[in-house]
Amino acid sequence: MDLKSLIRDVPNFPKEGILFRDMSPLLQNPEAMDFVSKQLVKKVNLTEIDYFAGIESRGFILASHMAATHKKGFLPIRKAGKLPPPTKRLTYALEYGTAEIELPLGKGRIMIVDDVLATGGTLQAAIDLSQNAGYKVESVAVLVNLTFLNKMKFNNEEVFSLVQY
Repeated sequence: MDLKSLIRDVPNFPKEGILFRDMSPLLQNPEAMDFVSKQLVKKVNLTEIDYFAGIESRGFILASHMAATHKKGFLPIRKAGKLPPPTKRLTYALEYGTAEIELPLGKGRIMIVDDVLATGGTLQAAIDLSQNAGYKVESVAVLVNLTFLNKMKFNNEEVFSLVQY
């Protein structure tokens, strides 16, 4: 399946000089969503996964669909202040400031899923937060990897992705 044809380029969004990769057309295509849910786990032993953890906000969509498809639980990794306690919170650096994310405390083996890997700051923060909250991160995958912005690895391997720019 040609996933790139279902990802729309939006120039100068959310600000001048940024080329935004909009996955809305892909989300509107049920066959593409099923394809993505099955392909993102092709390197994963699903018996070693208890939960799919999605990073707010578009990662929620992918991870929750994957959880339903593969009969696993879903965990939200959210912006701070959006989840009821008990949670674990992590502050991390961005290009221009900081951000905070949180996750419910718990146990289990997880796969972290997001829509786009840009510089890797948020994904690395999600990995660190998940471990600090009591989970074992077994795998990480993204729909789109902007490889010109990062060389991120998980367990000494490139982060698995279905589309690269």
